[in-house]
Amino acid sequence: MMADAYKTIDLASEGEYKDRGSKFIGYLFPIQSEEDFKIRMSELKTAHLKARHHCSAFRLKEGLSRASDDGEPSGSAGKPIMNQLLSAELVDVGCIVVRYFGGTKLGVSGLINAYKTAAKLSIEQASIETKYSVKKVILEFDYAIMGTLMDSLKYLELKIASKDLVAQPSLTLEIKESEVEAAIISIKAKLLNRAITDIEEDTEVPNLSMAIVDE
Repeated sequence: MMADAYKTIDLASEGEYKDRGSKFIGYLFPIQSEEDFKIRMSELKTAHLKARHHCSAFRLKEGLSRASDDGEPSGSAGKPIMNQLLSAELVDVGCIVVRYFGGTKLGVSGLINAYKTAAKLSIEQASIETKYSVKKVILEFDYAIMGTLMDSLKYLELKIASKDLVAQPSLTLEIKESEVEAAIISIKAKLLNRAITDIEEDTEVPNLSMAIVDE
C-alpha cells in the first residue's frame, strides 16, 4: 500500500455476540476527531441506558488513539477492541461495544473474547475503503493563460476540487500527498513547454502562482 493510503469506512456497521446471558453489541462508525467519537458515545449511552458497560477504542489517521475498559477489568475490553481496529488497519474510526450483563461472570479471558468478537463482527459487516491523504494546491493565474492551464491539468489528470473565477481567478487541486511535488513540477513543465528535468523547485511560470495548503 502507498505511504499516503489508508483504510477507513464511510458508513456505520454493527455486530452482536452473546455469551452466557450477556449480550455484547459492537458499533463501528467513521469519525474525523475525538469530539466526533464523544458525540457518538453520548448517543449510545442514551440509547442503552440499562447497559452495564460501554467499552471502546478509536483511531485517527494523524496518530491519536484511545481505548477504554469502562469499568471492566483492566485490559479486558478496550485493548481487545483496539486490537481489532489495528488488525483491520482501520483509521478515522471508533468502535464502541455495549454490554448487557446476563448474571454470569465471564472471567477476564471470557471478556477478552467477547469484546474482541463483538468488535470483529462489526468490522466484518463494514464496507472498508482505501483512501489517500491529499494536499490542496491553490493555483492563482491570469485569464490570459487559463485555456493552456486547463488543458495542462486535464492532460496531467489532476483533480480540480474547486474553482473561483473572479477578478483574481484561482483553482484548488487535490493531489495525493506523496505526489504533490512531482505534480507541481509537471504543471510547470507543461506550461513552459520544457522537460521535467529542466524544472527546479524555484522555477517560475509567468502569470501563475502556486501554494500548498497545510490543513
